[in-house]
Amino acid sequence: MAFCIPADKGHVTLGPNQSPELRWSQVPAGTKSFALVCHDSEVPTKGDDVNQEGKTLSAAMERTDFYHWVLADMRPELRSLAASLDSKEVTAGGKAPGPTDYGARGLNDYTVWFAGDEKMRGEYGGYDGPCPPWNDERMHEYHFTLYALSVESIGIDGTFNGKQLLAAMDGKILDQASWTGTYTLNKNLRGAVKAAPAEAAAVPSQQ
Repeated sequence: MAFCIPADKGHVTLGPNQSPELRWSQVPAGTKSFALVCHDSEVPTKGDDVNQEGKTLSAAMERTDFYHWVLADMRPELRSLAASLDSKEVTAGGKAPGPTDYGARGLNDYTVWFAGDEKMRGEYGGYDGPCPPWNDERMHEYHFTLYALSVESIGIDGTFNGKQLLAAMDGKILDQASWTGTYTLNKNLRGAVKAAPAEAAAVPSQQ
């Protein structure tokens, strides 16, 4: 599931980056499509000391959102997404955004993160998993939120990111449900990893 995992030597290495299985039920009447967003709510707003030897990111630092999975216009009859459906591995340069058999991929925030990296830059569509700073003192929280919508399409032309999807859904959400998990690459925090499911009218579950 993770983009990065602990390394045997050094700090981190690339992980399997497989999108998780999600299942849901109890869909509200009138649902015409679904949208799915996964975001990390604990990303430092300043990246100067990220993954720097001899530096530590304080748990008290100001934080912001980082979008890992953006998927819209999912068919109303869907009740699950299979494991590895939207990502099977790390793809340098990203997976193409746009229509798929299970929904429209939006751009995740690795598009911005890798913009200055000649080997990795590109449009990162769909799912790309966690890779929190290994020197961060704060546990990172990953919120998977499924939205039941009253419209067949969010109506955005071209590519879109997480913030644009949320804005486009305003006034069209019938219900939503979330599942939150935690992840860290800080060796001092790994024993504290946990997951907390949340129930609502449409309930996703991760396997």
